[in-house]
Amino acid sequence: MEWNELLIRYGEISLKGRNRNVFVKKLRNNIKDALSDLKTVIIKPERDRMFLFAEDKNDMEEAIVRLPHIFGIQSFSPVAKCEATLEAIKEKALEIIGADETAGKTFKVEVRRTDKRFPLVTNELQLEVGSHVLRSFPELIVQMKKPDIVLHIDIRIEGAFITAKVYEGAGGMPVGSNGHSILMLSGGIDSPVAGYLMMKRGVSIDAIHFASPPFTSDLAKKKVIDLAEKLSSFGAAVRLHIIPFTEIQQAIVSQVPDNVSMTTTRRLMLQIADKVREEEGALAIVTGESLGQVASQTLESLTAINAVTSSPILRPLIATDKLDIIDIAQEIGTYEISIRPYEDCCTIFSPSNPKTKPKLEKVAYYESFTDFEPMIEEAVGKRTTVELPLQQDDEFENLL
Repeated sequence: MEWNELLIRYGEISLKGRNRNVFVKKLRNNIKDALSDLKTVIIKPERDRMFLFAEDKNDMEEAIVRLPHIFGIQSFSPVAKCEATLEAIKEKALEIIGADETAGKTFKVEVRRTDKRFPLVTNELQLEVGSHVLRSFPELIVQMKKPDIVLHIDIRIEGAFITAKVYEGAGGMPVGSNGHSILMLSGGIDSPVAGYLMMKRGVSIDAIHFASPPFTSDLAKKKVIDLAEKLSSFGAAVRLHIIPFTEIQQAIVSQVPDNVSMTTTRRLMLQIADKVREEEGALAIVTGESLGQVASQTLESLTAINAVTSSPILRPLIATDKLDIIDIAQEIGTYEISIRPYEDCCTIFSPSNPKTKPKLEKVAYYESFTDFEPMIEEAVGKRTTVELPLQQDDEFENLL
């Protein structure tokens, strides 16, 4: 089946009022970026929907594959064009319906007459086409409420545009329509899911990762780059900042009692993330913390960790069960990457018996014996930045 265009339907954007055009423009730009290598693609936005055209058949097929991953799209449908005559419409309707399985399916016909010069009114055209389809596909059952197949006919001046198949979109808001944040990306299961959920709410992200070579490996770094690359497939580029953290972690191990060392580690990570946030012009910091999941994620631990910054800390998973987080990770394609057996710096330096209820004043007291500020400034200054998605398969090797 050869399609002439795609009809893209908005999700929450449809609820916007006077500022709707801002969200539509952002969605258009995100789609354009995601399909930038498809040279024949043209995008035409309207207030209530968007159209995508492609002269090349392969470009159209590839666009159908990519669009479901772009936030801000509720659904989309491939559209076929024919002459605005009754016979041409009937013929094209049979071609479209016959392209998919029809046994036991319900259907109805919807008509939109933008061109009022068409000789049949809406109900007459619905009856003519519906009867014609039923004669050719008697196994179909007419159903007006929530049918399996909706044959939609749009009569325009340029011709008749017909569609029947609906692809579900990712929903949410266009990435970048709700500000910019820094995601603390560990390499585990939770933080990529947190980044995904914030992107779905329209937040564009830079990711920050802490590496402690030689204790952490290049394979661990590659794992995080792959996670950030996967996040970049949801409609917006992602910049990954890799922080050299070895010196700071060694200082923590030597100067801070073992049972609160994880709390101090998280506090220093948050201070570094906050400095990167400021330099990159981001508004908030995003983490994958879930309340009570590990010792550093109790309410007491989070209170002690939060004390180092006044910046907003967004925790989209804070009340989410681990199994639910895993389900999302599997759905979005990050789970298999996250479970690669390459440890991050928190895992390698994890204390055997961490405090679950650390006292802020005691943690601050232990930290006061070491001047961490120069080390923090040096780590921020020496970070490396990776632009994702990668442009060449061999680009990762240049980072090692």
